[in-house]
This record gives sequence, structure tokens and C-alpha cells, in this order.
Amino acid sequence: MKSFSNNGSSKIAIDEYRLTGVEKDSSTTLASSANSNNHTTTIRTLPKGCKLATMDDNEIYQFSLLNALMEGVCETGISVSKLASKGNQGLGTFSRMNGELMFLDGKVYQLQAEGNVREADETDQVPFAVSTKFVPQRTSNVTFNNKDDVDNALNSFNDQARNLFMTYRINGHFDYLKCRTVRGQEYRGQPLSELGKKQSVEEYENVEGTIIGFRTPKNWQGFGVAGEHLHFMKADRSAGGHVLEIKAKEVQMQMAVASNVHVELPTTDDFNAAQLVTDDEGVKAVEG
Repeated sequence: MKSFSNNGSSKIAIDEYRLTGVEKDSSTTLASSANSNNHTTTIRTLPKGCKLATMDDNEIYQFSLLNALMEGVCETGISVSKLASKGNQGLGTFSRMNGELMFLDGKVYQLQAEGNVREADETDQVPFAVSTKFVPQRTSNVTFNNKDDVDNALNSFNDQARNLFMTYRINGHFDYLKCRTVRGQEYRGQPLSELGKKQSVEEYENVEGTIIGFRTPKNWQGFGVAGEHLHFMKADRSAGGHVLEIKAKEVQMQMAVASNVHVELPTTDDFNAAQLVTDDEGVKAVEG
């Protein structure tokens, strides 16, 4: 691990991570500064063709950027089989943003419009995804009066991790859920902001199921969804979607802090031609 001073106050860490299929000096490593509690969030970009040699507990893998989806860059990506090798849970979308993706217990599901669910094929393309090898650091029974209470529960778990990533899983009986699914692009390059205006919205009452979620620090908007990003699927795998609202009297919530994030960027012409400028209001409008 190499550390560098940042204006004489905090440290920026560069972690020489183990890579396979690539020489060490051909990798690109980025890092964010440590916070006041000496937590460091490290970002590593992976050269094309290389793989992480190992994935430690609660490390995050991300393919592409939310800003790319906002600009409609979603024709191709990694395969479902590759995503399934990056931990045990996650979320994302499919080629041309056709539905929501939920990675649960080693299997990848496509949550389709009108709430339908199918298990994804290994060769299906994933243009954006976030996953982790989730090992809970705390398990609590919690009550949700609204979606904001998810954030409150995470703060109660660790109020010193506001500038770190957090991952979580919620299981149990939900009194109410409002979920949306994107129907997919009508033309190549159609931005997510347009698709959000025609999304399918479903409401569920008194359902059993699981929510997979990630909390991204607020100043990372555009890299991912700043704040809470949650996908839900019913216990019988019959319906689900991107969570917009939630109510539950008592459910089990498992949580963990994630300080290492590995990023793999697309190398397509579409991605390299995109402006990738963060539209904060646009993201909030479509992601909820």
C-alpha cells in the first residue's frame, strides 16, 4: 500500500492489488482520500482482460458508471456469468436497460416490466452492475415508515461511514412496496431520463421477499446512485423491481461498510464518446 499526502491533511492510498493476466505496471489505480477516522475508499480501474485474483469480504465490484446509463450507453457490457463471479449479491440492469437486475445468492434475475421475473441466461449482457461478496457486520430487526428510514438504519449501524460505501440486505414481510422497472430503450442511445418517464410502476402489499441495496456517498453522484439504491424481489421469485417506497413493521436488516471499490470501465466507442456529465436532478427524478 502506498500513501500520499493530500494538502498535508488526509492521505490518499494506492493499493497494489493482485491482478491476473496483466503486468502490474499496466494497471491504473485511483483512490479517494481517507476520512477523519482513517477509513480509506480505494478505487481501482481494471485493464481490459484482467481479473481480480481474489475478492475480499464486502469489497464492491462495479461495471461502468451511472452517468453512462443516463446518456443511454447500454448496448453491451459484461456477461451474466462474469457478474455471477463477482460476489454473492448485487444489482444493475440489462442490455438496452431492459428491466432491473438483481443478483441474489449466486443467481442473477431480470425484473421485467409489469413485475415479471426471469432467471437470466449466462450470456445476457450487463451494461451496468454493482456487486459485492456480502458478509454482514451487523444484523438488526428494523421498522421502516418510509424509504428514508433505510438511511436512518444505516446511520445507526455506523454514523462514521457517511463518506464510505455501505451494502445491505433486508429480508422479511413488507407491508407496502412501490417499485418500478424500466421497459428498455426504444432506440439506440435513448437516455435513462427519457425511459424513466415511461417506466412500469407496481405496488405490493403484505409480501414476503428480499431487498438488496447499496448506499453510495452523496458526493459520488454519477459514479453510482448517490444515497440508497435498492432492488426488491418476492420470496417466490414472481415479481420485483427498483424500490421507490417502503413500509415494514419489522424486518431483518443485515449491513456492512465497504471501503474498497473496484471499477471496470467499458472500452466501447459509445462509452468513450459520451460526455458523462452528472445530471443530479435527472438522476433523482428517475432513481427516486
